[in-house]
Amino acid sequence: MPTSIITTDDLRDFKMELLDDIKNLLTQQASGTIKKYLKSAEVIDLLQISPGTLQNLRINGTLPYIKIGGLIYYDSAEIHRVMEANRVTHHLNP
Repeated sequence: MPTSIITTDDLRDFKMELLDDIKNLLTQQASGTIKKYLKSAEVIDLLQISPGTLQNLRINGTLPYIKIGGLIYYDSAEIHRVMEANRVTHHLNP
């Protein structure tokens, strides 16, 4: 199995893609086309993460959720808040 080396440029590209996804999410929310509560599968698709990553975000308390019966729901505003709270900004020194 070949290994892949992840560079800082790869991470920067990933960050930019993630920020674009968040901007799209906010645009959808502002236009009223996004639901207030999302199911796990919808969050996985939205953030392009694995089910295990979503579970880790729940377990470690990063992403609040609501459990009703066997279904788990996430508040779209909370997803946005968590993303903004974890924003990393790099300043290049001249």
